[in-house]
This record gives sequence, C-alpha cells and structure tokens, in this order.
Amino acid sequence: MDDVENPGAESYEGSRQGSQRRRKVLVHTASNEVITSYSALEQKLSSLGWERYYDDPDLLQFHKRSTVHLISLPKDFNKLKSMHMYDIVVKNRNVFEVRDM
Repeated sequence: MDDVENPGAESYEGSRQGSQRRRKVLVHTASNEVITSYSALEQKLSSLGWERYYDDPDLLQFHKRSTVHLISLPKDFNKLKSMHMYDIVVKNRNVFEVRDM
C-alpha cells in the first residue's frame, strides 16, 4: 500500500538521522490505512457512530450522540494539523493513531 502524506500536516526537525523532515499522518489502526481525505475519515468515523454536524459552515464537524464530544476540523483537508489528528485519536481510543512518515 502506498502511504500518501498530508501536505498540510506539521513536520518537525531533528530525527536520529539529523535534520530530516517528517510529516504526521493519521492512521486507522485496524486496517493500517493512512487517512488521505475527509471522505475516508468520514467513512471510518461514521462506522464508529459519529455523525456530521452542520452547525458551523467554516468547519467540518462530527458529533457522537452517546458522548459530549465534538470533532472540529478545518474545511480544507490540507490544513489538517497534528493537533486535529490527536483530537481524533483521543476521542477514538485504539482506533486511530498519529505516525511520523
């Protein structure tokens, strides 16, 4: 499987090899799939009981009825940052993880 990187994801310097740039990607752990689009993310979240929430036209939001949690993401997938990815991970334990690519 080819891993596609999110060009808007935050990167960091200072890996073991020196100052190599790395990007953060959101991975669905069960399938080992790198999430490369909102349609792929929405499909995974929907299967977990998350529903689209249309309250704010400037954000892509998901709500889970059984919780008070709300996931708020920028409309443009390329602006998805590691803080958004970690928010998804925290609200869906053992389902997603953030990896360095």
